[in-house]
Amino acid sequence: MAEVQRRGGGGGGGGRPLPPSARGPPPPPPTAKVGPRFVPVDREKTCPLLLRVFTKIGGHHNEVDFAVRGKEPKDEVQIYTWMDATLRELTDLVKEVAPEARRRDATLSFAFVFPNSRGRFVVREVGRTYSYPNARRADDGSRALGELKFQIGDYLDVAILLQ
Repeated sequence: MAEVQRRGGGGGGGGRPLPPSARGPPPPPPTAKVGPRFVPVDREKTCPLLLRVFTKIGGHHNEVDFAVRGKEPKDEVQIYTWMDATLRELTDLVKEVAPEARRRDATLSFAFVFPNSRGRFVVREVGRTYSYPNARRADDGSRALGELKFQIGDYLDVAILLQ
């Protein structure tokens, strides 16, 4: 489309034409977030990650327990898993190695351990599961690592809480 420029004092306003970027239809409205943006992985084609899991009965480890590299807590389990692993899957794996987690009244609290921007470790709780869930006791078992913003290299601290 060609533009017509008028000279003189005609009623056309005498201003410059609008730049091309300001023309056209308005941008579409932002879309609302619908559900998690996390996509499950193909476990046949994707290499698993190493997840370092630290368990403790009665509560989570402190940040200072992770302060020195190589001197992490001794109660470590190493698990190869994927970003779409759920807390329920991890609960079942912890139950295999920690007899206390098999008790009917056991609750498992999951926390990510990661360095903050200053290099100090932070322990952030991300969910809880019951050792034996049922319909009357909903938990976070269906939530996946990736959905919880887990990053490769983070540790997983599991507190085994007994009633």
